[in-house]
Amino acid sequence: MKKIKPITTMDIWRSSKGDKGSKHDDYMTPDYAWDWIRPYIPADKKIWEAFYGDGKSGQYLASLGLNVVHEDVDFFENDLGEVIVSNPPFSKKKEVYTRLRELDKPFIMISPSGMINTKYIQKLFRDADSPLQIAIPPKRINFTKLVDGKVPEGWSNRCSFDCFYYCYKIGLPRDIIWLSLDTPTN
Repeated sequence: MKKIKPITTMDIWRSSKGDKGSKHDDYMTPDYAWDWIRPYIPADKKIWEAFYGDGKSGQYLASLGLNVVHEDVDFFENDLGEVIVSNPPFSKKKEVYTRLRELDKPFIMISPSGMINTKYIQKLFRDADSPLQIAIPPKRINFTKLVDGKVPEGWSNRCSFDCFYYCYKIGLPRDIIWLSLDTPTN
């Protein structure tokens, strides 16, 4: 298996530091995105928020009463918690989902909606013991972009694409569910 560069904190999600025109993959999840999916996150399990980012997602999930492990460690070298709940770096989604399949534990991951049509997702989950399920947010998730730990000047928190919650071994009531704006958080 090909060795994958570690994913830890801010400087590993971007291909270079602060250069104009460089690709940055630091998009932080707004709290409301976790509120929408919260009813489906198992409250009786230890949750691993596997991609540290600015640390706020793990803190917010813990504030919802979840038992959260949220450490600045390499996702590809660690296996923490019982359920993985995260927003992975989209530029590494193929490697991330390959690792998730290897771990074969329940997960809820925020990823672009079009990913369901990719050959690698079909190959990874077509014959899985449990079907890959989808939760569709009630509206577009607008992430906060960070460059070198700061919101870039002029950033407006508007995302140009839709995301789904990709769920594995979570036991959603149906394979596709539409979440509501007024989904209760507890």
